[in-house]
Amino acid sequence: MTIARITAPGLAAMGVSVALLWSCLIGERVLLRNAAGQQARVLHEINLLRQKQRSEPVSAPGPQRPGPYQATKS
Repeated sequence: MTIARITAPGLAAMGVSVALLWSCLIGERVLLRNAAGQQARVLHEINLLRQKQRSEPVSAPGPQRPGPYQATKS
């Protein structure tokens, strides 16, 4: 005794629904992979920009001059 029967249009609708579900899951994985790659690239660029902005001395410091003479008690 059959209570319900799956018709051809119903079976086709289920197939389309499953295909859409799988395409959404695959699309999400692709987007996450691209986002991770872009995040790594941007963090690398930020580090490069920070290195460029570090201040460097214009010239090397000159020789140290001795300070004023201080007499010591002996």
